[in-house]
Amino acid sequence: MSSGVEVLTARDVPLGGPRSMKVRRTLPQRARTLIGAWCFVDHYGPDDVGVSGGMDVAPHPHTGLQTVSWLFSGEIEHRDSLGSHAMVRPGELNLMTGGYGISHTEVSTPTTTVLHGVQLWVALPDADRRTGRDFQHYAPAPVALDGAQVRVFLGELAGSVSPVRTFTPLLGAELVLEPRAHITLAVDPAFEHGLLVDAGTVHLDGSPLARTELGYAAPGRDTLSLTNGTDAPARAVLLGGPPFGEEIVMWWNFIARSTEEIVQARRDWTEGRRFGVVEGYDGDPLPAPELPNVPLKPRGNRR
Repeated sequence: MSSGVEVLTARDVPLGGPRSMKVRRTLPQRARTLIGAWCFVDHYGPDDVGVSGGMDVAPHPHTGLQTVSWLFSGEIEHRDSLGSHAMVRPGELNLMTGGYGISHTEVSTPTTTVLHGVQLWVALPDADRRTGRDFQHYAPAPVALDGAQVRVFLGELAGSVSPVRTFTPLLGAELVLEPRAHITLAVDPAFEHGLLVDAGTVHLDGSPLARTELGYAAPGRDTLSLTNGTDAPARAVLLGGPPFGEEIVMWWNFIARSTEEIVQARRDWTEGRRFGVVEGYDGDPLPAPELPNVPLKPRGNRR
């Protein structure tokens, strides 16, 4: 830890069952479950689809969360049980609200040669986690700063405001720093922040973060200092929000508050209830894994 920045490293995990691609996961982990309401950070690519096979995630369920899809390159076809059919493209946000229950598919398109991006989850607060299904799409305009370009897909930063609805205050933005650039961003001191580095090395408040690392900054800062000390552009994703004051139970694709709720969600998926049907996918839904033989523990962040 340096300058009060906690550095979280990623672990490799398979995504999507038997035809899985490998992703790098920095949230959740033992050291930290949430950053604001952000509870899941997967980072993948750049992958040569001709070698990796690309993304092909069969119908699978979600409850108690929102999914946030953001690409740097490639294209993903999204279908869900709300009836949404949309393309995820670089610089365009797709946000899906699971609420009480939704199912969807994610498949890289035939024209994709290199797949590269992040898949993020947001935990819904208890008051809203049984809300109805929803899908939103937004293409934020880039904001030019002295030494950087910013695309704000959720919340507000550098004078850019996203109109996309969330259930807790959030910040989500892509930052591209020019070679040797240094920028200072005004941020909400009530927020905690996480900076995921996608390309290059970025110093967050003086602490170096290598590619795939996530730097955590606790609330209390009204600015964040970012420096690209290399001779090539650097890219990062900045996430933030006020500390999420609830404990959550995460298992497979579900977020709940108790083991009993997880058991019921799994049963509903297995027996074809609650999550709806995804039309247009050629293949069977993902089967739910077996539950552990011990109660699932609610998790929050250390205070």
